[in-house]
Amino acid sequence: MVFTSSMRAIWKGAVAFGLVNVPVKVYSATEDHDIGLHQVHDKDGGRIRYQRRCEICGEVVDYKNIDKAYDDGEHTVVLTEEDLGSLPVEKSREIEVVEFVPSDQIDPIMYDRSYYLEPDSASTKAYVLLRKTLEETDRTAIVQFSLRQKSRLGALRVRGEVLMLQSLLWDDEVREASFPALEEKVRISAKEKQMSAALVDSFSTDFDPENFTDEYQVQLRTLIDAKIEKGDTLSTEETFGASAEEDDTNVLDLMEALRRSLEKNREKKSGGKKDSSSSKKKGA
Repeated sequence: MVFTSSMRAIWKGAVAFGLVNVPVKVYSATEDHDIGLHQVHDKDGGRIRYQRRCEICGEVVDYKNIDKAYDDGEHTVVLTEEDLGSLPVEKSREIEVVEFVPSDQIDPIMYDRSYYLEPDSASTKAYVLLRKTLEETDRTAIVQFSLRQKSRLGALRVRGEVLMLQSLLWDDEVREASFPALEEKVRISAKEKQMSAALVDSFSTDFDPENFTDEYQVQLRTLIDAKIEKGDTLSTEETFGASAEEDDTNVLDLMEALRRSLEKNREKKSGGKKDSSSSKKKGA
């Protein structure tokens, strides 16, 4: 992915440590390259859609009418947007530096999402100063911030010429691994270790991510293109019934569409009979 400032910032705030304040814009640093696939009926290729349907009234609910709730098994607590917005941490627009640690002390298992930070000020001096300081001291800033209604822990580090923010998992989100098989004593000879080291050495090189390709996605695209070229396709308008860009909340599932059509047809027939009977009475 080529990063440019034309990408939409998902968050604006400031990195703050001591009396230093660095205004920044936050951008997602990664993207999913997987080919998007829909689920369809194997019989006729019709699109299968999932709906946000209320279990009480049976209505399909728009996103704007959806609240969050906590369920402890006995009680359900509904939390509105106003409730969540009242939490102090959600209102914060600061990436607060709480400490600087040696970069090699952060276990890679803790890394979660990655974000680029762009200077959001006419002067980039504070931004460049922080970047150079982290580089020269080989330190990573541990920060706390709020994003998308969550209080988060993060690591602020340098990637090339840019400051990068990586959200970290909380300590209680990382599971400990304990396997009975590993508790048994295993004897490994010096010869076995020597051969294993030689095998590792034969594969040793410098890592270059450009040398690796997602072969599954490449083959999937080749398969799709081949089917299109052979004409082995269906009409999207006929099978999906609506534009792929249309919000799925506006699309009724097949059973609902049939039920409504049936009711409408019955009302029409019933109304026709009433009209004819009433006209006979008037004529009489």
